[in-house]
Amino acid sequence: MVNRSSLDPIEEARARIALRYRRARPMAAAPKSVGSAIMKLARKKLPEKGPAIGRLKIQWAEIVGASLAKVCEPEKIGASGKGKGRVLTVRCIPAASTMVQHQSELIRQRVSVSLGGDVREIRINQGPLKQSPPPAPTRKRRPLTASEREDLLNSVSKIEDAGLRKAVLALGEAVLTTDES
Repeated sequence: MVNRSSLDPIEEARARIALRYRRARPMAAAPKSVGSAIMKLARKKLPEKGPAIGRLKIQWAEIVGASLAKVCEPEKIGASGKGKGRVLTVRCIPAASTMVQHQSELIRQRVSVSLGGDVREIRINQGPLKQSPPPAPTRKRRPLTASEREDLLNSVSKIEDAGLRKAVLALGEAVLTTDES
């Protein structure tokens, strides 16, 4: 049995026509946080693998080791023209390019493991590194005490040459005033 509505037959016909041409669209659930909404948008807009070069630059010293990280750095990751896989371009100082070239397979394997196994080739560019090495730690100096100065002067007083005595005195002061920590 068909139930009829109490609407006007003309209004009912208009409603049927409107429903015939409108399709229902599923409602997406609201994101739980702003971060998840941004990630959802980023996944649609970014390439499949995402920006791996930033993560690689941060972890470079851990991936290749401290000695290689001093002489080379990752420059970019691009698509391979030969098909599957990506190409990692590494910038290294010219003096270390031979060493980096000999260890390129080891670098490729380690980078592939850290990025998900799709680095096919490594290209080496010679030139200065863009990242500057961290500055050497400066040692703190403390003043010499009166007893230390007296002991130092007594120990160098036996040196006959004035220039040598002055140099040894300066060395002794530098050693005694530098803190180990």
